[in-house]
Amino acid sequence: MRTIGLIGGMSWESSAEYYRLINQQVRDRLGPLRSAQLLMHSVDFGPVEQAQHAGRWDDAAQILVDAARSLEAGGAECVVLCTNTMHKVAGQIQAAISVPFLHIAEPAGEAALAIDARTVGLLGTAFTMEQDFLKERLTAQGLQVLVPETEDRLAVHRIIYDELCVGVISDASRERYQQVIEALAARGAQAIILGCTEISLLIKPEHSELPLLDTTELHARAAVAFALGD
Repeated sequence: MRTIGLIGGMSWESSAEYYRLINQQVRDRLGPLRSAQLLMHSVDFGPVEQAQHAGRWDDAAQILVDAARSLEAGGAECVVLCTNTMHKVAGQIQAAISVPFLHIAEPAGEAALAIDARTVGLLGTAFTMEQDFLKERLTAQGLQVLVPETEDRLAVHRIIYDELCVGVISDASRERYQQVIEALAARGAQAIILGCTEISLLIKPEHSELPLLDTTELHARAAVAFALGD
């Protein structure tokens, strides 16, 4: 089994989900007492979040580059960044290490194509919805990507940072997300990419009229596939 390197902490709520999902998937594949061989470097989200909102992406990137290098030095044979938003600096992280960097967009795009969903709605932080770093990777796979309208984007972003990142799960916020999903469906979305690793803490398949493509689960699955040599 290859060793997986996780860069977590952004937020630790979803990083814990990565740890759970990866180990569950290894157990399912290999047997009841099997678990993943992995390392996690969990960063302090505070300075990263401050750099995000101040537009200091190079400062945030350096924190993650240092984390990736420490994982490689510790024996990690791949690096998995446990957040969608910070894939904005994925290129800088990959350039700093010699082991593979498993990008979060690839398994999401593959999952959409597998169910023939060529038009997808993308939910995430404002950075992910409004900037191109994730959308370009998805469109390169042949997808049309829709994002919510301005007011809906503000609500989705606020709920992520003010609630989900600090472990708050609210029925009212779930209903608000459902309204956003319904609006995307009305515009032609055939599936919804949960493009923030915390959203699946709030929205489950039974809460959506459209198929949900959970980047946390799909990214974890890609990490397990790498570890087991698939």
